[in-house]
This record gives sequence, C-alpha cells and structure tokens, in this order.
Amino acid sequence: MTLIKSEDLVASIADALQFMSYYHPVDFIQALGEAYEKEQSPAAKDAIAQILTNSRMCAEGKRPICQDTGIVVVFLDVGTDVRWEPGADIEALVNEGVRRAYTLPENPLRASIVADPAGRRKNTFDNTPAVTHIRLVPGNKVEVKLAAKGGGSENKAQLAMLNPSDDIVDWVLAQVSEMGAGWCPPGVLGIGIGGTAEKAVLLAKESLMQPIDMAALKLKGPANRLEELRLEIHDKVNRLGIGAQGLGGLTTVLDVKILDYPTHAASLPVAVIPNCAATRHAHFTLDGSGAAYQTPPSLADWPQVSWQPDPQSRHVDLDTLIAQDIENWQPGETLLLSGKLLTGRDAAHRRIAELLAKGEPLPEGVDFTNRFIYYVGPVDPVRNEAVGPAGPTTATRMDKFTETMLANTGLLGMIGKAERGEATIESIRRHRSVYLIAVGGAAYLVARSVKSARVVAFADLGMEAIYEFEVKEMPVTVAVDVNGSSIHETGPTEWRGILIRAE
Repeated sequence: MTLIKSEDLVASIADALQFMSYYHPVDFIQALGEAYEKEQSPAAKDAIAQILTNSRMCAEGKRPICQDTGIVVVFLDVGTDVRWEPGADIEALVNEGVRRAYTLPENPLRASIVADPAGRRKNTFDNTPAVTHIRLVPGNKVEVKLAAKGGGSENKAQLAMLNPSDDIVDWVLAQVSEMGAGWCPPGVLGIGIGGTAEKAVLLAKESLMQPIDMAALKLKGPANRLEELRLEIHDKVNRLGIGAQGLGGLTTVLDVKILDYPTHAASLPVAVIPNCAATRHAHFTLDGSGAAYQTPPSLADWPQVSWQPDPQSRHVDLDTLIAQDIENWQPGETLLLSGKLLTGRDAAHRRIAELLAKGEPLPEGVDFTNRFIYYVGPVDPVRNEAVGPAGPTTATRMDKFTETMLANTGLLGMIGKAERGEATIESIRRHRSVYLIAVGGAAYLVARSVKSARVVAFADLGMEAIYEFEVKEMPVTVAVDVNGSSIHETGPTEWRGILIRAE
C-alpha cells in the first residue's frame, strides 16, 4: 500500500495552480505561434501578437495570464492500493491547496467564486470550493489533472440530446457560430459524446486536459472515427472565419479534443466546452515519495513575437473627450487611450440600475458623464503595480444594462471583449455611443498601461467594485461605431467569404 500524505496533495495542488497561472502549456503557445505565422487578417494577427507577448511577460514576471484566474476543476484517479493519512478528506485537501494558491502574497490570484449562486452570490474570497471529481482505479498511485477554467469560456458550454441519426459536426458548427467571441478564441474545443447528459459534459471537460496534437494528427492521418471527427470539426470551424477575438481570420480553434462513452440506443448526448486563449491545465502523479512540483519550461520555447502598437493608432485623451470626438471612429480602428476611466462589471451594473430605478444618486465619485466604463475585475496588485492583470470581461453580460446606462448616466462608451447583442447595438447607435474591445488573454499587457487605480464605490464587491483607472496608451479596437456597425459582424463575414472563395 502506498501512503499519500495530506500535505503532499495540498502542496502539489497549490504549486500546480500557481504554475499554470503564469505559464501557458508549451504545446498551446507553440500552436498559437504557428497560427500567428500563417494569419493573414491584420486585426487577428495583432490580437494573437498581444496574447503571445502577454504570455511571455507573464512567464517572466510570474503574474497571471488573465485577470480571470478561473474556477478550479480537479480530476483525481485514486489507486485502490493507495492509503491516506487517518482522517484525510480529499475534497477538503484539494480546497486547502486552492486556498493556499489563490492567497499567495507573492502572486495573489483573483477570487471569483461566489456562494449562494441563486441568492446573495457572496464571494468566498479564496476561490474555494473547487469542483472535484474522484475515481477509484487499479494501482498504487494518485493521478491528478486539474484546470483553472475561465468564466467567459465556461459560459459558452452547450449540451444537446441529439437523435442517433443527427449529424454531430453540423451541431458543433452551429454551436460555435452562436458562441461568438465571448470564449476568447483562438483556443481548443472539448467535445464529449455518449453516456448520459451529465457524462457527456464531464467527458467534454476532461478532454480539454489533453495535449494539443492537431498538427501531428494531420501529418499521420486519422486512425479511427473520433480522429476523423476531430479533423473535420477543426477544419470546418476554422472555415467559419471567426478568427482571433472574433475579429475575422484564419484560426478560430487550435485543436479539437473528443472523448466518448457507450450510450443508450435511443440517445446521442453531445456536449461542447471551449477552452480560451488563457488555457490553463496541469498534471501530476503522487506515488508516496512526496509532493509533486511542476517543471518550469524554457522561455526559448516561446515564439519570438513582441507586440508593439500600430504607429497609425489614434491617440485619445479620455479627460477631454466629448461626444463629437467619437463621431468619426471606425470599426477595426486601433486606439491608444490615456486618461481616467471607470470600471464596472455585473454586480456593479445591477446596483447602479437599482439606484437609478429608485431615483437615488450614484455613489460619490461615480460620474459617467463623457466617460468610458471598462468591464473588468482586476487581480490585486503586488510590488510596484498600480493594479494586477486587468483584461476585459465579456461585454455581452452587460447588455441588459446598456440602455439604462446610456440613457441615464451620460456615459460616452464602453470597453470589454466579445460581441454585443442586436438590441445593444441599436442602443449604441441611438445614443451615438461606441463600444471598444481590449484583447482577452492579454491581461498583464493591458495592466501595464494602468498607472493608478483606486476603488471609488461598492468596495464590498471585491474584484467587482467600481475602480477609477488612470491609463496611458491603453490599446483597444473600435468594435461598434456610433452608426451601429460592428467589427464582430463585418470581420467574420469578410473572412468567411475569403475562405470560401479560396476552396
């Protein structure tokens, strides 16, 4: 019997979560580098360059790749010949590892988990509990696979109970088309087929723990039906032209992973879960010899890509901006923002809407007149940082509040990531506002442009509080202009046409 000490599991979990917060898997970053080399869309190429540059910066600075440091998902395969210390509670040990990792003073990770999800949604402030899956398997070791799954990509998960005669590829393509850019492509699709509803979703999630090997699969050719499906879905998804950040381009997915399981003769459960450009997962084995620690990769494995702002970018002074100044901004145009802006996410928007509905004033220091709001929940700063990694969150979640904000606060524009809904775009057009995007997956790079940050309202919301940021040359792209033209519609449409004509 192999004795596994409780501290060994705790320490290994904590080390892996810290490690994956600032090191991309090397297979992912190399596949992204290959996508950068072949990308022909200027907007998508720029976005990938920001992600690659951000990745190297995080590896060097040991700071999070993305401000959303994820919900922790753990798969433990426990050998039947393993013995634990008396009183060991495996899930409690996993959660202690999460707590230790997310509260490490040298590199604090953002606490994103809220308890009472259908009620008060109060932050647990240490990112616990994890979602833990435990299986008993033959052997005398403990195999652990874990991920820190971002909310933007997790929110795009889909499950369907198809008929046995339905086409899986057609269904996946329809789901990816509906996902838009909220999951921060380019990334990886995880697909689960078979079993029951919950088994298909679990298979999809676990498939994302596998290494990227699409290039090798293309070279050797498929050996079975699942590999045929992987190749077909990979190529057809990329021909949709969605591209990096949904801007239109050649690469939407880097790989497609599939796991399956026998199912009922009347059923065909299929689930798809995307992994974003901040893909984070790690594996380790406990064999009784002590804790397992991750081995740092060599920075020589990173593509030699160093993003710089486009010299043609428009410089914008946020402190003097008025409505007339944004009238000639064009979709796809790159801007460098300097000056002060306010931040706000879901919880802050809800409170603002409640105050406005009651006819009550906004908190002192919260004045949106001729200002921009940045949809962000930053990581806490360390050392001499003004703020920790501070990339954008998915703007679509704020759509329900946009008309209220534009009609009642004097707000000039918004900054986030991903597309906006039709009603929101119409509201932007009607109020002659604009929507800008920052690159999801480039949080540390974006945070370098933040020169000061202070909480001005709703401090009890933690990372969802309203901050005032002072930024210098913060890189953004015009996504929706004052006329309601959206780069998330025109970009993919253009590149889908290019790809169809090239066939």
